[in-house]
Amino acid sequence: MPDLSTTYLGLHLKNPLVPSSSPLSHDLDAVLHLEDAGAAAIVMHSLFEEDVRHDERMIDRFLVHPDTFGESAGHLPFGHDYQSRLDSYLEKMLRLKSRLSIPVVASLNGSTLNGWVELGKELESAGADALELNAWYMPSDPRVSGAAIEDHHLSLLQELKTVVSIPVGMKLSPFFSSLPHFVHQAEAAGAAGISLFNRFFQPDIDLETLSVVDRVQLSSSADTLLAMRWIAILRGSTRLSLAATGGVHTAQDALKMLLAGADVVHMASALLKQGPQALSEVLQGVTSWLREREYTSVAQMKGSMSQQNSPNPSTFARASYLHVLNSFVPPAGVRY
Repeated sequence: MPDLSTTYLGLHLKNPLVPSSSPLSHDLDAVLHLEDAGAAAIVMHSLFEEDVRHDERMIDRFLVHPDTFGESAGHLPFGHDYQSRLDSYLEKMLRLKSRLSIPVVASLNGSTLNGWVELGKELESAGADALELNAWYMPSDPRVSGAAIEDHHLSLLQELKTVVSIPVGMKLSPFFSSLPHFVHQAEAAGAAGISLFNRFFQPDIDLETLSVVDRVQLSSSADTLLAMRWIAILRGSTRLSLAATGGVHTAQDALKMLLAGADVVHMASALLKQGPQALSEVLQGVTSWLREREYTSVAQMKGSMSQQNSPNPSTFARASYLHVLNSFVPPAGVRY
């Protein structure tokens, strides 16, 4: 039996399959089923700083200063009856920690310095084994440079590291002008790992109602290629743990990520579509593949197809783009 163990964010995991941040972690029973299916750790759904701040404003408006509303204040809940989203998140964290035997990683999506620091301390106190910082910012202001956004992310990370002792990973978007440079800066600032890549849900336009609508679009296996390429480039150039996230549906998807150099493989859409069985099938497929090729461990094969170990490193660089374009053959029967 191959040794499937791996290390991520300083945590020793029994295998590299980790359900990523998704609505599934709202349900304790669902998480227990994922553990039974072989999950090595669980990343909780994200706690959004905006939601916490909104709750604080609502508490201040309705509970701290109820006299402002005269007789209508009598219909408002008493303070001890109100549970904020932070309270709910911390309660779920405590329940998961009490029932699971695998590590629990909290997911924090914040944007301001005080927000990340304060919430990070709360999550550590509740028992989180590690923190995943979802570093997302929509750069819609033309006056804000890419360097300023990167500096902001790094400042948040540095400040958080001064108040928490648990490992901190950053979940990044693919929209960096020089991703390797930022990763090296994050390593110097105290990050323990990075997850590539954050998958965004884009707004759409409804042509019938002429309105902007939000639609959930789950991933497919094709979505793995971007993260696989960058993990292959980064493996060997940083000591940070590398997590591949986005598009892993099959054992083949997971194996490619590991061969590129990922320490762990996150799964979400496949679990939402198929349930815990999807994770079990991927784990069985990875194990069978390793056994058939006589690998003794995940560590033995991990990163063997990275750019550093590739006999032709240019396959991960610009040369592959040129090769694909030059080698394209139109489908039979198509006339131009």
